[in-house]
Amino acid sequence: MSQSATQAAGRTHRLVPSPAGRIHLVEQGSGPLVLLVHGFPESWYSWRHQMATLAAAGYRAVAIDVRGYGRSSRPANVDAYRMRNLVEDNVAVVHALGERTAVVVGHDWGSPIAAHSALLRPDVFRAVGLLSVPYTPRGGHRPSEVFARIGGDDEFYVSYFQEPGRAEAEIEPDVRGWLAGIYAALSADTMPAPDAPPPFLVSPGGRLRDRFPAGRRPAWLSDDDLDVYAGEFERTGMSGALNRYRNMDRDWEDLADLAGAPLTQPSLFIGGSQDATLGWLADAITAFPTTMPGLVASHLLEGCGHWIQQERRDEVDQLLTKWLANLPG
Repeated sequence: MSQSATQAAGRTHRLVPSPAGRIHLVEQGSGPLVLLVHGFPESWYSWRHQMATLAAAGYRAVAIDVRGYGRSSRPANVDAYRMRNLVEDNVAVVHALGERTAVVVGHDWGSPIAAHSALLRPDVFRAVGLLSVPYTPRGGHRPSEVFARIGGDDEFYVSYFQEPGRAEAEIEPDVRGWLAGIYAALSADTMPAPDAPPPFLVSPGGRLRDRFPAGRRPAWLSDDDLDVYAGEFERTGMSGALNRYRNMDRDWEDLADLAGAPLTQPSLFIGGSQDATLGWLADAITAFPTTMPGLVASHLLEGCGHWIQQERRDEVDQLLTKWLANLPG
């Protein structure tokens, strides 16, 4: 197996082969494997706090750059970013590391990627942790139709992201400023007031960033942190990351055999009380007894926004390590 590796701050950076071509990962510690999957618009770096905690607790913490991000491969075709391909990447990572099984934990887009990894490959992923985005089984309506009904005269952000090049034209001229804006818009300490126009909706003829809070920086985001995120997307562009959104209808077709399927592995959910995501997915949490019969614990962190493992790192670390310590085998 061909790999490249470098050492920094107790972490090992590697490139491992996958169906995408290569996946970049960062690992720390030894013990049972915990695979950490980030969301949009982030990278492996979103798990920097948890990696040290998990390593100290006796786990092999591995955070990946999802295909399309960072140093992982960025296939040119939009349909290369469908869910089944991302699951295959996760399986390839586990095997490339010489392991047979892993616990998978995801945040934001990483949450459905983790959930579907567990659904499609229960032989590999023995438990699943979901942060910020609850598990929602495939439903009876095409996602694009559902999103088109959200927002009234405004456009839901997922719909806004569908056309290749459209969101890129907004973001790429000022990646750093756009990232700072979206992180602030969805962080509890900097998000717009409840009576302000929602930052996840786009007015006719407008841009998503028009509703971001200007000149505000969440407490969890340092200049150095923002430099890391911005540097990656300035180098790679945004299309690889945005292409995940452009496959939701393809996923709906690909995953027809999983319609209504429950997650049966031992599972964990952690959300933030101020996270807008939980507003439009509230029914998914109510349905947990049916959709996640293996649910061990569900936590809602009061006064927390969307970037949960960075906003409330200590609480998330404690909840993760407690859950992991009580998993069977």
